[in-house]
Amino acid sequence: MPTVLSEQQIKTKLKKLKGWKLVTGEIKKTFTLPDFVHAMGFVNQVALLAEKANHHPDIDIRWNNITLTLCTHSAGG
Repeated sequence: MPTVLSEQQIKTKLKKLKGWKLVTGEIKKTFTLPDFVHAMGFVNQVALLAEKANHHPDIDIRWNNITLTLCTHSAGG
């Protein structure tokens, strides 16, 4: 089972990842693609990676903006 990181540990690790932010206990990033078709292609690639990792993000699709939200439910975080 994964261990829950402290808020400070998460913030330290996120400094190395451009655009990712800690928001109410979850990490989020919004990606802007050229158009809806490219955005959907991106979502499909995320789906393949998420399935392989067995860790599925929440995905918000707003035309060419995709927001991924990640948290670890199994670790209680």
